[in-house]
Amino acid sequence: MAAPALTGLDIGSTGIRAIEATRAKGRPVVTNFGQIPLPDKTVVAGVVQDEEIITNALRLMWTTQNFKSKNVVLGVNNQQIVVREIDLPNLGPKERRQALPFQVREVVPFPVEEALLDFYPLEHNPDGLTTHGLLIAVPKEGVLASVRAVEKAGLRVGRVDLASFAALRASTAAGPTAQAVVDLGAQATNLIVFSEFAPRIVRTIPRGAAEITAMISARLGASMDEAEALKRRVGLNALQGPETAEVTREALRPLINEIRSSFGYHRTARPSDPVSRLALFGGGAQLPGLAELLTKQLGVETYVADPLIRVHDARKVGRHDAMSRFESAAAVSVGLTLGAA
Repeated sequence: MAAPALTGLDIGSTGIRAIEATRAKGRPVVTNFGQIPLPDKTVVAGVVQDEEIITNALRLMWTTQNFKSKNVVLGVNNQQIVVREIDLPNLGPKERRQALPFQVREVVPFPVEEALLDFYPLEHNPDGLTTHGLLIAVPKEGVLASVRAVEKAGLRVGRVDLASFAALRASTAAGPTAQAVVDLGAQATNLIVFSEFAPRIVRTIPRGAAEITAMISARLGASMDEAEALKRRVGLNALQGPETAEVTREALRPLINEIRSSFGYHRTARPSDPVSRLALFGGGAQLPGLAELLTKQLGVETYVADPLIRVHDARKVGRHDAMSRFESAAAVSVGLTLGAA
């Protein structure tokens, strides 16, 4: 018997994406999907700025796109999120929750009273007294703003999860050697380096695909719509448009340097386990020539991942329809449903 349906809900800077799924025979089964654009600056740096717009968009989405389930798993993506390796005393779950604000006060860069805190254990230390794991801290108000907007639309938030963890879950690249997931959005890029089946580095880089569009517009004297079209059509393909390709390459340079520095940090901490593969997700992942450029610049095999391979599509129209056209951008919503299983 299939489990009750739920919806993975990803509220991004340019739009909302959702995948409704149930679970049968241990695998998520997609029953519906949808997306709806958002006005500029409705969501900034992962934080909802206008709750009413989000609420109205969700109501419209559920009404016009035939979503049935009102139970949602909500992804959060805030540029102030802190994910840091730390050692904490061995405590039971209840005691750890109570002690966590006092234990991490010195390593969280904002008041712990204003934060949502969690700890993801990775391994017990040889001393038997402490556990090594990931501290996760996120400003509380940003998360609550998203939850309020969703619940005002008549939906029920059963769980909140990091968008970056959801993208990792959607990756098929899990394994014992170090690999990376890069989720390239419009305003920000989520990066996770993981090895031994556990996250090691989690970063939100405040650079995204919109930065490329803006530079093309400024350098080539094109409107933003024209620049977006050039970016999507030409990207890094110099044969299609040498000027556009050169500007795109220049716009990507700071982001590539950030990724490179993260890989270097991981290599310093774990010299015997350098990053070997990089999976690209997000709306920016489809930029022509991006995977090839990252492979060359970083010396790491890079590919555009398909999160839909982790789920079964039960709809009669099958995979080769509108859903396949935003498959790389669906990583977060797919990963949210996987995490709720």
